[in-house]
Amino acid sequence: MPLQQRRRDFRVRVGASAALVALLAGCSGAGGASSSGGGDTLNVLMVNNPQMVELQKLTADNFTKDTGIKVNFTVLPENDVRDKITQDFSNQAGQYDVATISNFEVPFFAKNGWLHALDDYTAKDKAFDQGDILKPLQESLTAEDGKLYGQPFYGESSFLMYRKDVFEAKNLTMPAKPTWQQVADLAAKADGAEAGMKGICLRGLPGWGEVIAPLTTVVNTMGGTWFTKDWEAQLTSPEFTKATQFYVDLVRKHGEAGAPQAGYAECLNNMTQGKSAMWYDATAGAGSLEAKGSPVKGKIGYVPAPVDKTDSSGWLYTWAWGMQKASTKTENAWKFISWASSKEYENLVGEKIGWSNVPAGKRASTYANPDYLKDAAAFAEVTKEAIANANPRDPGTQPRPTVGIQFVDIPEFTDLGTKVSQEISAAIAGKKSVAEALKNSQALAEKVGKDQK
Repeated sequence: MPLQQRRRDFRVRVGASAALVALLAGCSGAGGASSSGGGDTLNVLMVNNPQMVELQKLTADNFTKDTGIKVNFTVLPENDVRDKITQDFSNQAGQYDVATISNFEVPFFAKNGWLHALDDYTAKDKAFDQGDILKPLQESLTAEDGKLYGQPFYGESSFLMYRKDVFEAKNLTMPAKPTWQQVADLAAKADGAEAGMKGICLRGLPGWGEVIAPLTTVVNTMGGTWFTKDWEAQLTSPEFTKATQFYVDLVRKHGEAGAPQAGYAECLNNMTQGKSAMWYDATAGAGSLEAKGSPVKGKIGYVPAPVDKTDSSGWLYTWAWGMQKASTKTENAWKFISWASSKEYENLVGEKIGWSNVPAGKRASTYANPDYLKDAAAFAEVTKEAIANANPRDPGTQPRPTVGIQFVDIPEFTDLGTKVSQEISAAIAGKKSVAEALKNSQALAEKVGKDQK
């Protein structure tokens, strides 16, 4: 089904959007200054994930050398970068020409006129090969008006990663398609398998893009949902409660040390350093685990996201490049975006850093590249299948009011998800019960649901 049809019921209320813009404009420190630097300078704001850090290192000797365009990068942790991007783009301050946005932001960023549509650029730039971009990602970056507003740097779903050598030593068997209960049982048995090793790493860090992402996939597959199709909040429903209690219990009993402060970056480090026997998270993490010099390269197995009541439960996400509407350097901004999302850049990473580090999950050609497949054989097919099987329209067991697997795709979810994540993280820390956390969260969700009706 085309994205425009799938999102026909996606509602971004004008009043709420206007209020959001006013609120963000009031708290923004960007001030309204235009993008700084000369005509051959771009300001790019991006998340500090490993693939972006590698991009930063490769830009001067390649993109700048070839084009003469200097790129000033601002690199921040996920929660911080989301706040800064929303502030700058909602103000149309123009401090940044390009930023890493996701399929979550595209619908309402585009609706509010904060992004440049990219269709004209892709039509003219045949070498970019827009048709090679995987359809789930193209659709997720296309707004209600049918226009494309982002180019993926990498695409991801979620899956379960585990230490094959540890499982073999402990005589443990990972099912080809594990259930969450099987994962919990394996976590208990793998806990302490090596000195300082815990059974599993699961995000506990507050943030709608941190703990809420994996938790919501557990909620979906265990029969829960944030809202019914009529926007009735469901955070204290038996299904939502069961999934949250399961998640909190699992990470408290067999999860990483300091779980309430552990997000994607911390779990990646724990897995790399041999502190976790399993990790459920983004497929993008596999590239770092299998990178040259990684202590666990070749030791990791990859299986689909664990399930309960559904056939699959992996999320769909892309860190993509968005061009701010206020930017006065659109031609140069497109040159950067097209380079950073190109086959050429993937080949550059493969040759300079290693093929397993390629920001994959976005192009069909990547999965036909023998060099990539040789190095990424352990996780390439599982990743491709996870992205193909992700279903943002129907990720659970009942109808939803809007699209989204690991999030609810409305502007208000940024605030709602963040506040709920603080409640969940507090439960992980043992500061309150799951029941209390969800009771508080339900009240917050009811207000949002009421506004959506």
